[in-house]
Parts: sequence; structure tokens; C-alpha cells
Amino acid sequence: MKHIFVVDDEINIRDIIKKFLEKEGGYKVTMFADGENVLSELNRLKPDLLIMDIMMPGVDGLELCKQIRKSSEVPIIFVSAKDEEFDRVLGLEIGGDDYLTKPFSLRELLARIKIIFKRLEKSSEQNPNHFLKINDLTIYLNKRYVEKNDLTLELTTKEFDIFSFLAVNHNIPFTREELVEKIWGYDYLGGERIIDDLVKRIRKKLKEIASEVEIKTVWGYGYKIED
Repeated sequence: MKHIFVVDDEINIRDIIKKFLEKEGGYKVTMFADGENVLSELNRLKPDLLIMDIMMPGVDGLELCKQIRKSSEVPIIFVSAKDEEFDRVLGLEIGGDDYLTKPFSLRELLARIKIIFKRLEKSSEQNPNHFLKINDLTIYLNKRYVEKNDLTLELTTKEFDIFSFLAVNHNIPFTREELVEKIWGYDYLGGERIIDDLVKRIRKKLKEIASEVEIKTVWGYGYKIED
């Protein structure tokens, strides 16, 4: 049974999400009123996914996400009353997997949770040996990390998703729209600019470890990785 943390300072929202996910999704749900105890319980209980509010007293959701990403790639869905594009992009840039604006449909939340779990399962099944070598990099699909000899390419969740997808489908160009659909699995409301932002950051990290792998721009179309 998948285990989900719900972190929100509004008790009504916590209770509604918990009851719905337990009944409709068959998930185990643990609730938190703030971010103070999440890190210690994360290490102890090892949840499969977090649903997390951004605006909370004490440690807010963005800061908590930054702390989690130092040691874990557990999927994180942000829920927030803030509906600005800047906030959505920022949440994804620091390592969030998805972003829902309050009020939201519980069925949409459940659908997005299932999409994330399905994507993770497919990622580990893409290669029977669970790893892929491309030029000087080894991509461990099930463990979700990339290394060059003794150097690690530090990628956020979404950076890894895009990079591994392009690597597995090397030599095939994809449009920004296709990448949004492949990575998020639905029409992402934040726009296609997020793809350019993610590619820019991945390129910078590839350069930092002097990797031979390059994400190439296919002008007027999109991006690809050549083997």
C-alpha cells in the first residue's frame, strides 16, 4: 500500500484529503499540521509521496521542499492558494513534481497522484538492467540518479524526468509541448517556458561536471539528446 504524507495547516483540508485518498485511492495517509516534524518522520516512515501546502506557519512548504531534496527524491505535490505563474514555476524549480491551486478537485488530485506513481513505475521498467549509458554518463533509472565516473549529476525530480526521457529516446527530437505532456501527463497550466528553464539548468549542471552529453536545441522545434 502506498503511503502519502499530507502537510497542511488547515485541518479541514487535511481531513478531507485523507478521507478521500483512503477511500478512493486505497492509500495510507499520515497528516501533519506544519513542517516541523516532517523531515524526521520522512526518514522513519519513508512515504511514497507528499502533498504539501506552501503557506504554513514556521517552516513553509518551499523551505521544507528544499530540505527534503537534500536527501530524498520522494515526489512532492504542492497545494496552494497562490495562483501566480511565478509561484508555480518556483515550486517546480526547487524540486516539486506538481502544483495544484486551492480550491481544487479531489478527483484531479487523485488523478495526478496516479500519474506520478505510474511514471515512476515506467521509469524503472524502461531498461531491464535499470540503467542506461550514454556517452560518459550512466543513468540509473530506478534509483533516479546520474553519474560520471565518481561524479554525480545532481538533478531535481523534474530535471531527472526530462533528462532521462530524452536520454532513453536519444536522437529523437521532442517539442516543448510533447515534453510537457510526457513529463506531467496532462496540460500543465504554467506554460511551456518551464521546459526551457529546466533544460537551461540541466545544461549548466552538465557543464559543471564537464560531461560530453549535450541537450541540443532543434531550432523551431524543441530538444533532443544525441548518442
